Amino acid sequence: MNELLLSEVASDEKNLLQSFVLIEEFIFETSVDNLQKSLQAIIEQCALAIEEIDEPLQKAEQLINELYVEQLFLETQRAFWPVLGYRLCPAIDYRVMAPVLKAAVLCHIIEACGFSCDLVFVPEKIMVRIECDEVYAIIFDPVTGESLNWQELDNRMDELGGDPSEYNLPAMETKAVVLEYLSHLKNALIRELAFDKALKSVDVLLALRPDDPFERRDRGFLLHQLDCFRVAYDDYRYFVEHCPKDPAAQLLKLQLDKINIAETVLH
Repeated sequence: MNELLLSEVASDEKNLLQSFVLIEEFIFETSVDNLQKSLQAIIEQCALAIEEIDEPLQKAEQLINELYVEQLFLETQRAFWPVLGYRLCPAIDYRVMAPVLKAAVLCHIIEACGFSCDLVFVPEKIMVRIECDEVYAIIFDPVTGESLNWQELDNRMDELGGDPSEYNLPAMETKAVVLEYLSHLKNALIRELAFDKALKSVDVLLALRPDDPFERRDRGFLLHQLDCFRVAYDDYRYFVEHCPKDPAAQLLKLQLDKINIAETVLH
């Protein structure tokens, strides 16, 4: 992957949607030309819906209601999201947005409407945080729009252990969100048997997180599917050596050992 492109994808100076555009254009080899058009009408409607409200908390609540009810952002949770849900323009136009992409889209719209907004990781999922003022903030699920109350937030943070008084929710860095997006996109591509594009996703992941044994394993699998077993073998072996206690590694080791034996006999 081009080093300049890689540095732009992971840069905190980049708007998250800009990073997603770069990734989509690299993996799918197509231009993302209509994003602003897809977003602008939504932003204008949202701005209109809140323009006469002065109280910040009420304004934020009305904005969320406008997005999820009037702009049809309300969805139900799914175990898996299609590849379409990770491609910006069709995902927005058809309102089928995978959670991490939807969180980034929401953040962009909310900031365009005058609020400070970021993404936070609350155990098990990425959520959107709107800062209403110096006192109030709303944290909500990007899929359903449901906000967390303090009790629900405490319960989720308890899963982390430690001293509750020391908990904080820092804004996620661009690189962390990009890694989340890429990981889920890769899995969606594999489910839909788009192995060549999934391989490009893994290449970006490994460029951002070099020598991750699980990404090496996945790259080996994808290379194997694309009939590049000699190259896949090295990735499989790397995974086995670095994760010897992983059940998948133990099974894979047995298979690799048989291949070695077979090759020895043949030669």
